[in-house]
Amino acid sequence: MLKFDNVSVVQKANIYYEGKVTSRTVEFLDGSIKSLGIMLPGDYTFGTQDKEIMEIYSGDFEVKLPGTDEYISMTTPCSFTVESNSSFDIKIKSVTDYCCSYIK
Repeated sequence: MLKFDNVSVVQKANIYYEGKVTSRTVEFLDGSIKSLGIMLPGDYTFGTQDKEIMEIYSGDFEVKLPGTDEYISMTTPCSFTVESNSSFDIKIKSVTDYCCSYIK
């Protein structure tokens, strides 16, 4: 999907890790929510409340998914899924553009 139609965008940014990770919340008519953002180089851990589908459009990164002991490199564009009530670690090597979908 290259663009989202008929949505509301929350003006206030979501800012994490001293501004190295930022996103904007996009709300859809059906009640679903996504966030669109940028991650700057660094190592981060993110916890999940809902199941998340992370779509990475550009950048260089490695991710360690729940239940694994090793980081894996992925080639963009790509995606990965993280189950609810878990966490994942990500090492960002270059500016990375992402969209996160929250699945209730």
